[in-house]
Amino acid sequence: MQINRLFEIVYILLNQKMTTAKELADYFEVSRRTILRDIETLSQSGIPVYTTPGKGGGISILDNFILNKAAISDEEQNHILFALQSLGSTEHIEVTDIISKLQVLFDKMDTNWIEVDFSRWGNTKPDKEKFETLKSAIIKKLAVSFTYPNSCGEITARTAYPLKLVFKSKAWYLQAYCCLREDYRTFKINRILSLNVLTDSFAGQDLVPPPVVLYSLPSGLVHLTLNFSSSAAYRVYDEFDMQNVTQNSDGSYTVTVDLPDDSWLYSFLLSFGSSVKIIEPQFVKENLIKEVEKLKTVLMES
Repeated sequence: MQINRLFEIVYILLNQKMTTAKELADYFEVSRRTILRDIETLSQSGIPVYTTPGKGGGISILDNFILNKAAISDEEQNHILFALQSLGSTEHIEVTDIISKLQVLFDKMDTNWIEVDFSRWGNTKPDKEKFETLKSAIIKKLAVSFTYPNSCGEITARTAYPLKLVFKSKAWYLQAYCCLREDYRTFKINRILSLNVLTDSFAGQDLVPPPVVLYSLPSGLVHLTLNFSSSAAYRVYDEFDMQNVTQNSDGSYTVTVDLPDDSWLYSFLLSFGSSVKIIEPQFVKENLIKEVEKLKTVLMES
């Protein structure tokens, strides 16, 4: 408790420049004598705190003192504030007070140069509630149950021990031990449905999830040469590495890339509409035409 109070006293002095022993005693709900002992402890620890007697006097700290300057470099301070701002921008964890205090301690008040938002467009309330439920279950080490649709369209009921929340590849994921599969699994939080926290505790179990691997390298890859119209520039740079992209003199883009030869490939190409042309290979072009014909038939029948 004393360590927390000492830190808070330094923060107050850095922020307010001067206060009194009585004001500090009232704030911390301790005696004036306790505050004076704290001030003596800070002075003995090398913190330049001093008292000014008489009317208008009080307790102060040297104006040019920055608490962590010697221990944490300027670059490290920026990294800490950036990390906290990024975490706070998820809107799942409140870090405003922490950032405010560290801004004063680091003497860095102009830190609003970046804003990060991990939430989806639209109503984010269900996402926040799901995140908070999973966070609570992880901390309390309680099992959860939910239903989950996989990439093949199958929906299964799962019971799992939630272990870690991970943000990767533009989305939040849950790492957990799945009781159904009897192994570790990574679940995309957006797909977790009908989430419930159970009373079953997994405290004491030695569960350490492996590194997150969202996608394994497919065995069958096809080498594609694609041409995109200039209007698709934003998608081109969203989806492909710069080293795979060449801008042509007419404003279009040529992309050479290796992609998995499966159903996902054709859904991906269809998402570009008329903005993409397949230069090679020919069989991908033919397969895409077949997918378009199937889609046309479904639309005509609906």
